[in-house]
Parts: sequence; C-alpha cells; structure tokens
Amino acid sequence: MSTVLRSPGAAPPTAADPARQAAWMSRNTVDSLPRGALVEKLSLGRPLRVKLGIDPTAPDIHLGFTVVLQKLREFQELGHTVVLIVGDYTARVGDPSGRSVTRPVLSPAEIETNAATFHEQAMKILLPDRLEVRHNSEWLDMAMPALFRLMSSATVAQVIERDDFAKRLREGSPISMLELLYPLLMGYDSVAVQADVELGGGDQKFNLLMGREIQRAYGQPEQAILTVPLLTGTDGEKKMSKSIGNYIGVAEPPGEIYGKTLSIPDTSLPLWYSLLLGVDPPPELPPRDQKRALAFALVQRFHDEDAAIAAEREFDRVHIQRGVPDAVPEVRFDADSVDGRGGGTGGGGANSSEVADGASGGGGTVHLPALISFAFGVSTSDARRTLAQGGVKLDGESVDPARLDLGVDEVDGRLLQLGKRRFARVRLNG
Repeated sequence: MSTVLRSPGAAPPTAADPARQAAWMSRNTVDSLPRGALVEKLSLGRPLRVKLGIDPTAPDIHLGFTVVLQKLREFQELGHTVVLIVGDYTARVGDPSGRSVTRPVLSPAEIETNAATFHEQAMKILLPDRLEVRHNSEWLDMAMPALFRLMSSATVAQVIERDDFAKRLREGSPISMLELLYPLLMGYDSVAVQADVELGGGDQKFNLLMGREIQRAYGQPEQAILTVPLLTGTDGEKKMSKSIGNYIGVAEPPGEIYGKTLSIPDTSLPLWYSLLLGVDPPPELPPRDQKRALAFALVQRFHDEDAAIAAEREFDRVHIQRGVPDAVPEVRFDADSVDGRGGGTGGGGANSSEVADGASGGGGTVHLPALISFAFGVSTSDARRTLAQGGVKLDGESVDPARLDLGVDEVDGRLLQLGKRRFARVRLNG
C-alpha cells in the first residue's frame, strides 16, 4: 500500500512579506485580478475578509468544490477570516454561469435543507474559529428603493457581455430577467460583508469582477479576486458536476470514494493530485498505483486512516479476488403495493426507513429502478441510467437493460449489485 497524505503544498510563509504571501496564495489558481491587488490587500496589516458565495442547489459537496475550500483554508492559516455566504436568496434566482438554459428554481425548503448539509460538510475543511457564515437573505430581502439603487449600478451592456448570455442570445435561447439580476445580487453580497478578497471557480470570473463594480458604486474599496481551476469529473472530460453524474461526494461511503477514484482516466492524475493533494503524482509509481495512493489519501482525508485501509482491502477482495463484500446490507422491499407505491425497511439506501417511490405494481412484479433507488439511495433516473449501461446484476448476472419489471421470484433473496462496488441482499415483503 502506498499512501500519499493530503498536503496543500509548501507551508505558508512565516515572514510577514505580502509579496511572498500573495505568491503562495496564487498557487494553483487561474487568475489573480487585478494585477498586484492581492499584494495590496495583504499589505493592509490586518486580517482580511475573504469571501466565498455558494448557492445550496445540491445537498452534498463534491471533490470539485473542495478545491476552492482548500484555498479558503490557506487564507485562514495566514490569520484571515473566511466569510462563507450561503446564497439562500440567490439560489432562488439561479446562477447562469456555464448554463445554456435557464436553471430550475428550488423551493425554500430544498434550499434550507441543502444549506444545512453544505455547512456541515464544509467544516471537514475549514477552521471554525476563523469562519463567519452568513445568509444573503439578511440583506437581499430589500425594499424596492434599495433594489432600484442596486440595479442602477450596472448597465445592460455590461451584463450581457458575459459569454453565457452572449451565446444564448445568438442561439435565440431565453434569458430571464432574474438571471440578468443575478450578478448584481452576488456583487451586493460583497458590499454587505465588506469583502477584501473573493474566491470562485474559473467559471465565476464575470460574477467576481461585477462584485468590484458594485463595491465601487457603493463607495467601498474594490475586492481582489482569485479564481481556481475546475476539477474534471470521473469521466476525465467535463467539470465535476452532480447534474452530470461524474462526481465524488465528500460524504460518500469510504468504498465509494475509493472505487470511484480508481475509475478516473490516467490523464486526470496530474490535475487531481495538484488540486486535491497539492503535490505531483509519485513518478516512481505506475498510473494504477498512483490512483490507489490518491484514493487512499482521499478516503483518509474525509473519513480516517482505518476507513481507508478497510476500503482498500475491500476493493481488492471484491475486484481483484472477485469476491463479495463481507458485510452485505439486507433491504426489505414491498412487493405488493397500491397505486404503484411501495416501500421497505432495513440497511440499504439513505432513505431505507422511509417509503420509497415506484415499487412494483400488482401481478407479482418488482419495478427495478424503484428497488435500486430504495436499496442504494440513488435517484430513479440514476438507476435507469445504470441499468441502460448494463451496470446492474442479480447474483452476478447482468440484468437485461430492457427489463424494468422483474418477477418476485427473480428478485427475492437475490444479491443485487449496482455498478462494481455496491451490493444489497433483497428480501421482499408481502
């Protein structure tokens, strides 16, 4: 076993040299704007207020988001204060960055639930004693005169300059007025918390620069900007995203983090090592062992060393020795139901104590996507996608992707497998 522990790179400069500190903070970044601004901020001789705004549009943090969180942690290690803004108001608008269509709007209840989970998971990386958590509903629930003033601080020409809007205008795709307002609302966040520095992904450059414009309009010193690279997903092509399904969540079980990391293409290794561990892949190791070391380090980081050792051993037993995991959870699922609904109990997915949607209808059949969703805590759309890809097995035999409904006798007591790493023993009620 080769272990590479997380290291964000060289230790932060001990001397109070703004230029050296700025150079250290600018490692693994895309832009540091405007030129020299970060040095000027660090020369102020006081703790800086370093802002990150996040819209809680999903309940979990994935590895791609940890890149900017690590950079925030580095600011904390230099004695600065991180201001984490939970965009409970801006999430209702929807960030248009990187979007070709209008983003769906979440309900307040969904936003609140996601925000609570996000904050809990962010604390796996950030220091609690140099952290200020704010919700932008504190200041964006504003009176109309205040909104009029904000809207007058930027022009339509400035807003539609952004690539996302320009492309959609050329293609004739709709752009809502709310989306045009989004960069202004995000910029006003910087005014409200008096941000000295703002961080974001490379796709947030327009929004971050707009924050400087809004601060200037309100008579505040303009923030410095740092943007970080976007981590590619497990497919090695597109940026990591829950909507695409190419992500690894920091709260996922150790075996999932370990196994998914081993699935990344070899070409992704330099970027993943650089952004997630702050080091280069060990040159003496072949790509296979570089992935194993990376997977071990990530499990150790988000769980602990014992979990990493166990995940590695379990992976080897199942995928190298071709065995079944020692501990296979048992799920009990309702085979009989009314109006197409069923449920179950026992150790499967995240909602195993609740009723699951879409159980089998009558006639002694089980709707497989619903069973998979219930057993493993995935959405039914994810279940259908894995089925279509041939990634579902019963007792080691692949399930025909065209068969969404199976007979009770084909499922009861069988070992259900999702992908390469997830197993559950199915027991049917009724």
